[in-house]
This record gives sequence, C-alpha cells and structure tokens, in this order.
Amino acid sequence: MNALDQFHPSLRAWFTGRFAAPTDVQAKAWPRIAAGEHVLATAPTGSGKTLTAFLWALNQFAAGVWRPGRTRVLYVSPLKALNNDIQRNLLAPLGELGESPEFPRIRVRTRSGDTPQGERQKMLRQPPDILITTPESLMLLLTTARGRAALATVETVIVDEVHALVDNRRGVQLMVSLERLSRLAGELQRIALSATVHPLEAVAAYVGGHGPDGAARQVAVIDGGGAGNAAHGAKGHPVRAGKQIELRVLLPQEVRDAAANDESIWGPLAASFRERIEGNRATLLFTNSRQLAERITLKINEDEPAPVAYAHHGSLARDIRTEVERRLK
Repeated sequence: MNALDQFHPSLRAWFTGRFAAPTDVQAKAWPRIAAGEHVLATAPTGSGKTLTAFLWALNQFAAGVWRPGRTRVLYVSPLKALNNDIQRNLLAPLGELGESPEFPRIRVRTRSGDTPQGERQKMLRQPPDILITTPESLMLLLTTARGRAALATVETVIVDEVHALVDNRRGVQLMVSLERLSRLAGELQRIALSATVHPLEAVAAYVGGHGPDGAARQVAVIDGGGAGNAAHGAKGHPVRAGKQIELRVLLPQEVRDAAANDESIWGPLAASFRERIEGNRATLLFTNSRQLAERITLKINEDEPAPVAYAHHGSLARDIRTEVERRLK
C-alpha cells in the first residue's frame, strides 16, 4: 500500500503537488502513526521528520476525527528558536491547505518564556488547535486550572530534538509533565523526533515511560536513514541523506605569535574569523558562554562600516533574538 493512501484526499493532493514521493522515514512511520502507536523516528536533517509527525495530525482534522477549537496537538521542543521556525513552517502548508473548502481552519500558537502575558491569557481563553511550547512552559501550564483545562483535549504529543532531553534534568521534567498530561487527557500518542539520537531502544523506552498499569509503553522505532532519503525530497529539491562534513582543528599563526609574546589574541582571532565569514554564505560561531559570544562579536565588528557578526543568546531581548535568527536565514 502506498504510504499516502490512508490520508484524506485534500492531504494527498497537497503532498503530491509539493513533493515527488514520501521520504524513507515518512513511508516507514506513517502507517505506525496512523495505527495510533507511539513512535521514535530518527532520520538525517532535511528528510522531512517534522512533516512526518504533523501530517497525520492534520489528516485527523481534515477527516473530521478531531473538531477544531480545542488543543489536539502539543509540540514540545527544548529550543525556543526552533519553535518559532516550526510555527512558520506549519503556517505555510496550512495556508495552502486552507484554500480547499474541505480543509478546516487550524490555529497554531507558540507559548514560551518569550510569549507576552496578554497573548498567554488569550491562548487560555481560546486554546489553539496546535500548541508549540517548551518543557518549562508545559510544566507551568500543568500547574494552573486554566492551563490543565486547555490541555485536557490533547491527543498527540510531538517531542522534537529528543536527544537534547534524554540525559538531563529538562528531560526528566518533561517526562514527568507528560505523565501528568496522560492522567489529565488520557493515554495520548507520543511521537519523538531526532537526527542524532542513540541508542534507539533505550531512548524509545525513556520516551514511552510506563502506563497507568505500570507496564512499559511500547514505542515503535523508525530508523529513516535509508537510501530512500536521497531522492524523495520536494520536486526539484532532492533531499540528501549523507552530509559532507569537513573537520579541522585550526590555530592561526598570528594567534600563536600573540600568545607567545604575551599579547592579546583577540585582534588576530577576530581577523581570522572575519576572513572566514567573508568566504561563506553563512557562518555560525559557537562559544561556551554568553559573555564570550558578546566579546567575539564586538571584536569582529570593530572598525567595520556595518555589523558583520551578531550575538545570539538567551539574555537578549526577544525582538533582537528574532531579528538575528531572521538575518541568519
């Protein structure tokens, strides 16, 4: 059976108009998701994992299984910037699908520490059909009566970037919140996504947890790293499963000389960064502290007629972070 056969005609028409064929992870995961199973799906970046998780949920709205007006899908990511991306990426296909009279109007909202108080209250009064949030915001929602009421109708939880949550306190916090949510909304479907998570069986058990009867929930593991990813992308835009990674450890001679002479290394280091930035379309510099990010940004932009680099970290105002993310894209 074709992986798209089980979808509503409006979803099939939209997908075939946009993509040549399902990717490997989509073809493997959709039958399991449609069957209501809990799923851990892993596949390379760019292979359609997000659409893998969301398309069946959109199908439930299109088919009339879920009526709009209550929160049915909860998407949780540890990254606020990713949440903003997901909302934008969802609004585009929803706008296209909404052109069909058969497709209902679906509302998508994001709630995080950046969300203004007025907008948070509006979401509680009029819960979105798809709520995008963080582990911390989910935990806070579950502590209030109005938050619990808004979440009581959730049918599916999508946990993205699960590799960032399996070995730390935030992950434990999220798993506790999901168990609380299950007791509130009933046994909801869990879908976890990652490009890099291992070992799969251990992470699947972690995501599944234990049901009310104490038995471990069974989670289907979908490894979508197969060759099918190489040719099944959007029409005219094939997806490549394999990444070409070049790793080098560099310490410019100018920096060595400055260090040897007990001089500041920041000037030579910033000059080498500028040279690399000028040769790239986009460059990400990772630092181990917010202070260091600010310092390197300042040194790179020193004596430049216009900013070359922009700092990005959690202490910046929301509008500044959003603008930096927009510029990078």
